[in-house]
Amino acid sequence: MGSLHPSTGVWKRGDPTMPAPRLSVVVTRRLPEVVETRMKELFDVELRAEDTPMTREELVAAMARADVLVPTLTDHIDANMLAQAGDRLRLIANYGAGVDHIDVASARQRGVLVSNTPGVVTEDTADMVMGLILGVTRRIPEGLAAMQSGSWTGWSPTAFLGGRIGGKRLGILGMGRIGQAVARRARAFGMQIHYHNRRRLRPETEAEFEATYWESIDQMVARMDVISVNCPHTPSTFHLLNARRLKMLKPTAVIVNTSRGEVIDENALVRGLKAGEIAGAGLDVFERGAELNPELRTLPNVVLLPHMGSATVEGRAEMGEKVIINIKTFADGHRPPDLVVPAMV
Repeated sequence: MGSLHPSTGVWKRGDPTMPAPRLSVVVTRRLPEVVETRMKELFDVELRAEDTPMTREELVAAMARADVLVPTLTDHIDANMLAQAGDRLRLIANYGAGVDHIDVASARQRGVLVSNTPGVVTEDTADMVMGLILGVTRRIPEGLAAMQSGSWTGWSPTAFLGGRIGGKRLGILGMGRIGQAVARRARAFGMQIHYHNRRRLRPETEAEFEATYWESIDQMVARMDVISVNCPHTPSTFHLLNARRLKMLKPTAVIVNTSRGEVIDENALVRGLKAGEIAGAGLDVFERGAELNPELRTLPNVVLLPHMGSATVEGRAEMGEKVIINIKTFADGHRPPDLVVPAMV
């Protein structure tokens, strides 16, 4: 069938005069119908009937019978699982941009490439950030609940008073694609842009957003009205907003997280919200995935969403297109355009 070149990481076909066999592809979750249909046209694909995560054992078995695995963020693939997968697997074409659920270094050591789908959900996620900022600061869910419960009896000058976001300081943690898309939107709302990033932006980019760079996270978070978390989960960003830093926030400050739940110490956040040390939070992601801290559901100053920042019809279809391009490019003997290398993680 072919092999993976040891130095270039490129799939090498066997006899070029023979038609290339279709790659065996296993998909771990239900994907949009248009994506699944296209995959069936191109590959020998095994689709999942139930829209539930595979168990650890099912994932290992899937990797053992596939040339290509298409996992999602709910599939945690570690070194031990990769060691049990055998020698057939050659590509993990992740459906999503984040790859913190995959041991990329161990995969590469075993000759397995990893690709992702960067840039597709940038605008959708940035839209959701603004939605959460407005939802928390303007108390939109509280108003909605009053209307749905029938408890609203009419307008009052002092009812549901929120805060104006125009003129407020927005501190962005992680000024990559999504962080910059958030900055662009926030500027249109009249917010002042501040940011912390591993690397400072180019002067012309800072000028575009009229953004202020903070080398010190501590100094930035202590002065912001709204914090937006837009950095990936890596060992260095785990609990980046820990109990000590959360204590530095102004009591009128709001936190929004659409990135990864592990970036915030969730228990410390709950304590700060309950004590009135943090004004509110808008969360689309959680430290332990679907296992929410039960106290979060009881707090009126918190807006909770079920990880729907990228949930648009267009975005999910484009993610699928990127997965297909990565697999097809690999099958044609070239490096996937969205190849992930351990240094990037």
